[in-house]
Amino acid sequence: MTTVSLDIRERVSELRDLIRGHDYLYYIKEQPDVSDAEYDRLMRELWKIEEENPGLVTPDSPTQRVAGAPAEGFDEVTHHRVMLSLSNAFDDDELRAWHERVAGLLETDQFDMMCELKFDGLAVALTYIEGVFVRGATRGNGVVGEDVTANLRTVNSIPLYLTADAHPDLLEVRGEVYFPKSRFDEFNAKREAQGLPTYVNPRNTASGSLRQLDPRMTAERPLDIFMYSIGYSEGGAVPDNQRDALEFLDSLGFKVNRYNRAFSSVGDVLDWYGYWREEFHNLDYGCDGLVVKVNRFDYQQHLGEVGREPRWAIAYKFPAEQAATTLLDVRFNVGRTGSINPYAVLEPVYVGGANVSRATLHNEDYIASKDLRIGDRVIVERAGEVIPQVVRPVIEERAGSETEVVMPSECPSCGEAIVRSGDEAMSYCANASCPAQLVRLMEHFVSRGAMDIEGLGEKWGAILIAQGLVGDVADLYYLKQQDLAQMNLLDAIAAARSSEFASALDKIGIPGVGKKTSGILADRYDSIPELIAAPKGELAAIGGVNERAADSIIAYFLDDDLRAAVDDRGGAFAELGLVDGPTDLYYVNKEHLLRPETLRQKSVSNLLGAIEKSKGQPLTRVLVALGIAHVG
Repeated sequence: MTTVSLDIRERVSELRDLIRGHDYLYYIKEQPDVSDAEYDRLMRELWKIEEENPGLVTPDSPTQRVAGAPAEGFDEVTHHRVMLSLSNAFDDDELRAWHERVAGLLETDQFDMMCELKFDGLAVALTYIEGVFVRGATRGNGVVGEDVTANLRTVNSIPLYLTADAHPDLLEVRGEVYFPKSRFDEFNAKREAQGLPTYVNPRNTASGSLRQLDPRMTAERPLDIFMYSIGYSEGGAVPDNQRDALEFLDSLGFKVNRYNRAFSSVGDVLDWYGYWREEFHNLDYGCDGLVVKVNRFDYQQHLGEVGREPRWAIAYKFPAEQAATTLLDVRFNVGRTGSINPYAVLEPVYVGGANVSRATLHNEDYIASKDLRIGDRVIVERAGEVIPQVVRPVIEERAGSETEVVMPSECPSCGEAIVRSGDEAMSYCANASCPAQLVRLMEHFVSRGAMDIEGLGEKWGAILIAQGLVGDVADLYYLKQQDLAQMNLLDAIAAARSSEFASALDKIGIPGVGKKTSGILADRYDSIPELIAAPKGELAAIGGVNERAADSIIAYFLDDDLRAAVDDRGGAFAELGLVDGPTDLYYVNKEHLLRPETLRQKSVSNLLGAIEKSKGQPLTRVLVALGIAHVG
């Protein structure tokens, strides 16, 4: 064993401290204090000593930012605490309403609010143990993210070692990785000169860069980061409010955005928002609004969250970017609940940081209210990751050759009749076995936000359905190896069997029941049988569940096909938290649940027919007219 002299050890320690100090001034404070040549000389000296004395190499050494071979994939990471999403405000009234709700819950309107820029990047969580960076993870679904430690180590503004002494033993901090606009333009210019394809926008490029399997690829992209919160800590004191927390992060050597202010009045918050609404375009990073937070952490804890959104914070978004283009066509697809969804085919236009050639048209009423016609010049808007939408036609530019949009009378997928109730904005395919519905449902079911079955998307879902291997989502859990020859999906499907009830409820596709409502229901009920047993009045009385959602929940389980699937596949659904095992299911009248034998008509088609004969309104399989007509 080679003995390393004390002089060499001391020189290594000195070099690391010098380089870390220069890195802090250059990447964090943007105040370089040495020339590039001098910095390179120090780094080369450290590289040489470590190469000659490999026993001195440590993970937090400045030489170890880019290290290791390409990974085969990313491991999952469970966050110390849930990384919450933010609810949005889009006008002054909505922000005032949020402030009033918070004041009501706190029983005082005397509280400070921290206003911070909302960065348009990729949220990450960084973990430090004894001051050493040990793990970095993407946000993922808020509970579980991907371990991208090796890639985050290449981001020079992330300290690998906290030089300040006053850090907790365990510290998790949250921030936003972004690609500076100026560096992005330089990066694209370099790629173009090399004959390589260029990238569309900094946000998506930052996200893709962070998920490269080879950290050397990530290191080639000049990513940056702003830290904005303390997620979790143990073994040391941390501030008790957001304003001091930002100063604390800065003192530890993290890069903190300087454009944050504390205000005690909504008027001041709105003035600050108004200033940045006009100025954010001049920033060298993507910004799509302000984040407004209750400053005191004890107030935040008292306010809590609903679903996975904190009551103590809100994002006040900047207006969406708009551009003019031509509406070339209107087409229709089928959603997972059978909804017939019109969408615009557009002449490609760059707006909101992306090239847009498709945009939502919402529903038939939206098209009619805007008087949209094929061939129109139209205004399209897109904000952040929001789906682009057609805002209005430019009527003054009409030439007279434009044509009206005609809604289909038959499902574009299965050819069955399309139905629409009098009080619904959407039209629906009434065929419960519609292939397009099943494909969309499977897409949602296996998505990262639901069951998260890796590798099973629209392509494989369509193949499995076409080959008759899957007739409903429960069939996924009964597939055999011979069914999936060379698809390599069985392990991914098996890994997704365990899922919390809220996620399971969200993924089965009840109209009007998304992630937030699913979370609320999961707090109240433990399984589908318990949910089915709840009268409409009880459901509608739950905070966050409106009467329409209650109707949809009850009506959804009128579907014989779904009931048969749950009865037949009790074991599979039990693993999803849907049922405790095979169970008797129920039909429903206006308020109460009835056992199947109490109804003469047991199929959805017969029920719909009976409703029509009783002068009720014909509805879809998932929105049977509860309370409009009695059956049986």
